[in-house]
Amino acid sequence: MKYPKKNNPHRKKSSTTAAASLSAYFPIIRSRQEIIHIIHSQKDLKSVFHSWSQEDRENFLNCCTGSRGIKVLYDGIFKEVFNPESSPERLEDILSLLFQKKVKINTVLPNDSVRLGAESSLLYTDIIVQLEDGSLSDIEIQKIGYAFPGERCACYSADHLLRQYKRARSSQGKNFNYRNIKNVYTIIFFEQSPKEFHSYPYHWLHVFRQHSDTGLSLNLLQEYYFIPLDIFRKNMENKIISCDLEAWLSFLSFDEPERIIELFTRYPKFKPLYQDIYEICQNMEKVMNMYSKELMELDHNTVLYMIDEMQEQIDLKKMELMEVEVQLNQKNAQINQQEAQINQQEAQINQQEAQINQQEAQINQQEILIRSLQEQLSALKNQK
Repeated sequence: MKYPKKNNPHRKKSSTTAAASLSAYFPIIRSRQEIIHIIHSQKDLKSVFHSWSQEDRENFLNCCTGSRGIKVLYDGIFKEVFNPESSPERLEDILSLLFQKKVKINTVLPNDSVRLGAESSLLYTDIIVQLEDGSLSDIEIQKIGYAFPGERCACYSADHLLRQYKRARSSQGKNFNYRNIKNVYTIIFFEQSPKEFHSYPYHWLHVFRQHSDTGLSLNLLQEYYFIPLDIFRKNMENKIISCDLEAWLSFLSFDEPERIIELFTRYPKFKPLYQDIYEICQNMEKVMNMYSKELMELDHNTVLYMIDEMQEQIDLKKMELMEVEVQLNQKNAQINQQEAQINQQEAQINQQEAQINQQEAQINQQEILIRSLQEQLSALKNQK
């Protein structure tokens, strides 16, 4: 999606003013001194706190004191705020905006996906819900975007489609009908999107559906929604939030206090969501464990991402080497062909030289014969 830019009067606020305003809206927020006192009063919390780097400690304190907003994309935060069992209306709202139709969550499904190995650990959040019409929605958050996002998401979608098929076959038995298989929606929120998306810097929502090149219409069931939040953030610089979908994505994207204030001032329904987040922060042990998990997962995922990127580079280098090898083979074939032509031409030249030598020998013989005849003719003349 692409929207025209508008001037935003909130952009001029200082971080100090914004932090004070945030505390005023949420009195439950503790001061820096209170949080440090709580941490140092408990041995386990103190040990965890000092196991972090200085930068990570500062980030944690900034989040809990309101100097920065807590990142909603943290796995624990997202699952608390968007819990489809306790607050289904929140996911229903954002899904309705994405699908451009009213949806209602019927049930939450267990995540018994068959994804293998470390790949699943790159997914910070993976919530699977069944909607009222029977369709499935798989909501995923990727902190660091995968390489090959299209291929991977196609496999995830196929996995969920197969699961739905097996459940339908099992429950319906002989009465099974393929018309009972409903759509599967795969929604991916990228905090850092893969490089493919940066070729479209003004688009932060990409919807994929399968279409025929002839106009024939078939229900192929699978739809994909890719939301690169880093590109959304960039597009929202110096812009006022102007619609509900922008508001939800701003809630997921921004941790600047001034933007948080702007959001729940223009859209009051988001204030209770932030209240929920700061109530989570009251449980210091819980929020510190959550933050530690995020740090560990980020380190782990960064390594996996680098491996993924390196493997992609290796594959590209292999393809480049194969192309060079093909070109070399073609060049060698051309050289061999040219050498064969040269050898053939040399053979023809040698044959022509042999013919010339033979002709020269014949000429020499004829010259000798002519001289002999001339001598004989002279001798006859002298006898007369």
